[in-house]
Amino acid sequence: MSKVANYFRESWKELIERVTWPTWNELQQSTVIVLIATIIITIIISIMDFGSQVALKFIYSLFK
Repeated sequence: MSKVANYFRESWKELIERVTWPTWNELQQSTVIVLIATIIITIIISIMDFGSQVALKFIYSLFK
């Protein structure tokens, strides 16, 4: 049980003393970057999905 308590104590100490937390501006910039990347990846995947749908419909139409 003392190992568990020691783990939590050391984890808390590390969070308070050693971790460098971002400033509010850095956090906002990172959030914007993540949102833009998510939108771009979503668009790319949507285009790939649409392209594969069109290709498969064409292939299936050849065998009717």
